[in-house]
Amino acid sequence: MENFVAPKRSVTVADVAKAAKVSKATAARVLGGYGVVSDKIRVQVMAAATALDYRPNELARSMTTGKSGIIGVVVGDIENAFFSLAVRGISDVARVAGFNVIIANSGEELDAEKSAVDLLIGKRVDGLIVTPSRCDRMEHLQDVRRVGVPLVLFDRSIPELGVDSVTGDDRDAAIAATRHLLEVGHRRIAYISALDADNDQITDSRQLSNSAVRERVEGFLSVLTDAGLKNAQHYVRLGATDQERTDAVLKRLLEEVSPPTALVASDSLIGLRLFRSLQSFGLSIPRDLSMISFLDADWTTVTTPPITVVDQPVYEMGKKAAERLISRLNGKELPVERATVKTSLIQRGSVAAPPPTAS
Repeated sequence: MENFVAPKRSVTVADVAKAAKVSKATAARVLGGYGVVSDKIRVQVMAAATALDYRPNELARSMTTGKSGIIGVVVGDIENAFFSLAVRGISDVARVAGFNVIIANSGEELDAEKSAVDLLIGKRVDGLIVTPSRCDRMEHLQDVRRVGVPLVLFDRSIPELGVDSVTGDDRDAAIAATRHLLEVGHRRIAYISALDADNDQITDSRQLSNSAVRERVEGFLSVLTDAGLKNAQHYVRLGATDQERTDAVLKRLLEEVSPPTALVASDSLIGLRLFRSLQSFGLSIPRDLSMISFLDADWTTVTTPPITVVDQPVYEMGKKAAERLISRLNGKELPVERATVKTSLIQRGSVAAPPPTAS
């Protein structure tokens, strides 16, 4: 017969109080991080907690203090290096400030985002950082405001929601990339996004539900329009959500009577898919097509040639979002802020003059 080993009993606040020779209320104040105690007592209690391997009961603490010590983060696609870097920035700031982070991935699906927000609110998170999958659907985010949970939007903004946001300078970044391509002689430039749509072409950029993509597309179009190029919108394509669909989007573009001579990838995942597509089609960068991608992802420096990129300081953006949220959680009265972080263009070998045969 096997010996039965009873599970070890969790160490309680009362156990710590007894070992530290203080009252349970005093031990609870020290362990919960609230109230006022002397430095001597604090050291005494923390030494006892360490000796006993005390682990705080987060649920009990949240019921006592009204705070969970947790920040909820909902991002669009954790596979995307952009969001991975952002989460690292958020987590680093949160840890230093004494907060834990719960991360949820929406996959850029509105229903998944709503479920994640509901779950995190149910977990009594102190605040939320959310990348909205659609900037035209905000009912669930309005609910977050109604229940009094501080909210910061990341990478995308919804001005009418009236909350803090941290974004890149998407319009200016697209303008810089497009101007660079014009300066080396390109006139047929395609902008390719993973934003899902029934049709891979757009009729009105104002209808794009992702504010970051909308601003990039509008910056892209403004440069081409100012240069006197007609029908620039024709070369804006959506739906590059996976490798197969990216292949199809690019194939349709290349089969046109006047195919593009340069590509702008809306993010690094799309950029990598386009690079693979061009390889599979037997095309060379930049001899056959030039390319610029958003985000200085690791892969962009190890390809042949290395890729010209819009360098987005994503880690700093994540830090800034967390700092803003934590300031609010610490009770600071702040006006609503739409923070914009500057980007820069890193020129590498993937951009050259269009081939002589392009007319």
